Amino acid sequence: MNGQYIERIEIESLWNGHKHIQWDLKPGVNILSGVNGVGKSTILNRCIMHLLDIDRDTRKNDGVHIKFFPNDAKSVDFEVIRSFDRPILSSEFMNKLTDTQMQTELDLHIYHLGRKWLDYQVNLSNRMVELFASKDPDAAAKVQELANEKTHFQDIVDDLFLETGKTIKRDQNELYFDSYGETISAYKLSSGEKQMLIILLTVLVQNKKPFVLFMDEPEVSLHVEWQERLLELVTDLNPNVQVILTTHSPAVIMHGWSDRVTDVDDIVVRKK
Repeated sequence: MNGQYIERIEIESLWNGHKHIQWDLKPGVNILSGVNGVGKSTILNRCIMHLLDIDRDTRKNDGVHIKFFPNDAKSVDFEVIRSFDRPILSSEFMNKLTDTQMQTELDLHIYHLGRKWLDYQVNLSNRMVELFASKDPDAAAKVQELANEKTHFQDIVDDLFLETGKTIKRDQNELYFDSYGETISAYKLSSGEKQMLIILLTVLVQNKKPFVLFMDEPEVSLHVEWQERLLELVTDLNPNVQVILTTHSPAVIMHGWSDRVTDVDDIVVRKK
């Protein structure tokens, strides 16, 4: 991985002051495991809230200390993906939505990613134009390489959704799918399909720039085959992503990721 990432997370006074967390992370994939109630989500949430406070310049004494790489880095770019597809309960917020197809939090996430997907395509086109206008003798090859990134993402999604007969409509800029001859929006996907689309699209639109991806139990809506492929697909789309996730599923850590697993008990320092 190139660029900034989180090197260490320290959290003071968890569980009524009886535990202190010290977690040294790798630049690439980091997986936090443990039984229910041991504090996996709490650790992630405390870290995320601390990063949000840094971004808002509202830092407080929250007992969280994050060491970044390189040493002079003050923060990192990051994204957060939650797993549970809860309904949007705020009637006031629902009334403001122009798209009545949005009913759940995953739908809302897809809506925001849809805007980023459009921006990604505009940015991609602009980069291609700049290359064609340059005097770079390898411009044509580089343009093709850029085009292949978008096509590769679409091929991955089509392959994942093959069993349910859905393919991305490649003649449209917005996210629509062909489902046995019917055009459907991303809101019509199953919860598992939405979850996987959100993860992969979040990674893609970063344009291979370094960033940190937090995922709290991403396997909840995914069947076992997708769980097994998840980390491979994420790191394939962006080799510069640092993944920090919690999981219960052995399938997520298959295919060479077992050495990236940390048990919560292994990073806890119990205070007397």
